[in-house]
Amino acid sequence: MTSMRTVNLAAAVALALAGCEVGPDYHRPNSNIPKEFRFEIKNVQDTANTEWWRQFDDPELDALIKTALANNWTLQTAAGQIEQAAGVLMSTRAGFYPQLGYSGAAERDRFSQRVVPLPPGTTNPQNLFQGILDSSWEIDLWGRIRRQTEAAKAGLVGAEEARRGVVLSLVASVAISYLQLRSLDAQLETSEETLKAYADAVRYFTHQFQYGEVSMLNVQQARAQYESAAAVIPQLQAQIAQAEDALSVLIGSDPRPIMRGKTLVAMSLPAVPAALPSELLERRPDVAQAEQNLIAANAQIGAAEALYFPQISLTGVFGAASRQLDDLFVGPARVWSFAGVATGPIFTGGNISGQVIQASAVQKQSLADYEYTIQTAFADVSDALIGFQKGMEQLAVEQRLVAANKEALRLAWLQYNEGQEPYLTVLIAERDLYSAQIAESQTRGNAYANLVNIYKALGGGWVAKAATGAPQPPVTPVLLFP
Repeated sequence: MTSMRTVNLAAAVALALAGCEVGPDYHRPNSNIPKEFRFEIKNVQDTANTEWWRQFDDPELDALIKTALANNWTLQTAAGQIEQAAGVLMSTRAGFYPQLGYSGAAERDRFSQRVVPLPPGTTNPQNLFQGILDSSWEIDLWGRIRRQTEAAKAGLVGAEEARRGVVLSLVASVAISYLQLRSLDAQLETSEETLKAYADAVRYFTHQFQYGEVSMLNVQQARAQYESAAAVIPQLQAQIAQAEDALSVLIGSDPRPIMRGKTLVAMSLPAVPAALPSELLERRPDVAQAEQNLIAANAQIGAAEALYFPQISLTGVFGAASRQLDDLFVGPARVWSFAGVATGPIFTGGNISGQVIQASAVQKQSLADYEYTIQTAFADVSDALIGFQKGMEQLAVEQRLVAANKEALRLAWLQYNEGQEPYLTVLIAERDLYSAQIAESQTRGNAYANLVNIYKALGGGWVAKAATGAPQPPVTPVLLFP
């Protein structure tokens, strides 16, 4: 009875130790999260989980994003990194299970009979045949393997969040690049239309000069304005080509022309997404990835501290050994051994302490990076909200400015033809109208891009929907362990 109690007590102690883990358990830091965003927009809708880019109602934009998700090289790299992290987790978890192996050997040796005389009846040379199965199992008493597995699991989740971050950035970058391209197209169209009007003015005043109705000054003023506008067009054409090249890289293609859809003016605008500051921690992939890095660093402290304690392993060998191959698998040739091995440090010269210090330092760095990522996320949201809000206000002002300049130009021509104003008044009015139209196109593109930046800054379920169109990492079987 006493021996039975002893066995039960030993088993209970072993089970208790098996559940022991040294090192700190992870708890999410109490970050200073504001109750509301700095620049709130009243008219918002719950659209963070929708494919918002489709609301621009431009099939070419939809096609570009679909192509980018399928072909972008950075996304393919991110998928490979997930596969790599899954492999690390599988290798780390393998420590929970017994390791089995085998070996076989065949030897033929001859001994020097002048060194040690062989006993009578002993053959020389001799044969030796062996077939062995070996096993080993480390009992994770102090949770070292558990902590390493915890870190590896966080690494896998972090890699998945990194891929979501690439999807988020890619979709937003394609949309912003396309909107900027359409803004450049609008500026080029305005410049070309203005250049045609200036060319008509040059021809008109040249004709008038030939009949002595105007001076050469009027001709040269019209020609100077024409050349000034003509100089802008090559710049815009170069910017358009460069924007097309950048978009081509995003969609995984060699530089090529980009198909156009609707103009900026004809596009529909997605609604501003609604969100709460507290949701940002769950919706932003970079914040989630930073937290997984913190979880991994926290677990590595426990893995390092476990080195202070003894490591206990069970080993076993079973097989056969014989001098004759045909006798290898008979009963007398059988060999086996079982052993329990305990190893632990006595003096390491600070080796283990140094590893604990390193792990703790990495955890502090990861914590600082996590807090910085949160602050950066709120700054991104604030910048995007105020950028869109003030951009739309500026766009409304510039639309009124364009209308006013058109009326001013009409009146300038009327008064010039009646001899009440010099041609310089007309030139100034034309220049002001041209500048206002270019500024309107630029502001519209920037304001629309800031709306995209709001979706990018807030994150949301749309990232998961977009990710379905991206290269998927292979499904890697991972053994589970409680």
